[in-house]
Amino acid sequence: MELAVIGSGGWGTALARLLAGNGHAVTLISHRQAAAERLARERENPLLPGVRLPEMAFTADLAAAAGKPMAVLATPSFAVRETARALAPVLAPETVMVSVAKGIEAGTGLRLSEIIEAETGCRTAVLCGPSHAEEVGRDIPTGCVSACGDIAVAELVQDTFMNERFRVYTTTDVVGVELAAALKNVIALCAGISDGMGFGDNTRALLITRGLTETARLGVALGGRSETFAGLAGVGDLIVTCTSMHSRNRRAGILIGQGRAPQAAMDAVGAVVEGYYAARSAHQLAEKAGVEMPIASQAYQVLYEGRDPRAAMHQLMTRGKRHEFEDAGWHRP
Repeated sequence: MELAVIGSGGWGTALARLLAGNGHAVTLISHRQAAAERLARERENPLLPGVRLPEMAFTADLAAAAGKPMAVLATPSFAVRETARALAPVLAPETVMVSVAKGIEAGTGLRLSEIIEAETGCRTAVLCGPSHAEEVGRDIPTGCVSACGDIAVAELVQDTFMNERFRVYTTTDVVGVELAAALKNVIALCAGISDGMGFGDNTRALLITRGLTETARLGVALGGRSETFAGLAGVGDLIVTCTSMHSRNRRAGILIGQGRAPQAAMDAVGAVVEGYYAARSAHQLAEKAGVEMPIASQAYQVLYEGRDPRAAMHQLMTRGKRHEFEDAGWHRP
């Protein structure tokens, strides 16, 4: 199959390499011509040092996606609408779009697949899971989930990406998968902040577990299925993002916990920290849905209102007594 991968960051490059290795004819489209030329010349992305790129085409021209039966959108979440809108004139109506970014649009609260479908009119699947680009690029065994309301499209994506080192499951729960993928970044920031303040494994486990509970609570309220949050896009992605130094969200959180201002921490990481943007969206969605998200709420206050992280942790630890599964959301239909 001829495929276009739009976005030559670490994740887009790792997926382009994977797809080329699966025997597909891949065109990797960069945001800038200089980046495309460097990839073509050096056959290596500086974000994935030591990962050699196989034969594929490199360009910065979105017109290269014309006529392709599948296009993978691997831009940061904040660039999804602009990129999808620019792609729309060149895409064929039957093109299958694959969204691999993780986030929620600021202001609108829309999921990324909703934006892509609105801008392009193309059927859109979502590919998410615990999948650091640094490891996928080195063929480390990885599992993800392909989500689409049309199960045949989800299975097409499964067949296209899956190999002996990259296992793909399918689901029709697009809402649950996208919300789990976006909101886990907020919890990963919090886990990093906890680590930066010198707290231990106990605290990180507390944040992961209770963060999963409130993420599922919001996801189910917005139409997702509870079991999705116990799967790869939910607990799987949450664990890997909260515990790995590959995670930009965790690294930024560590710096904040050590005393850096949020913007300074993100500047030091030097790449997009999706959890920063997702924290605002989570705050807005939770308020609109009337769903309690104490960890995400404290994250929003630390990131956007200047709250001291230690005061935020104290607030979380001294909340009123609760039953563990009180209003957890796991058993709703």
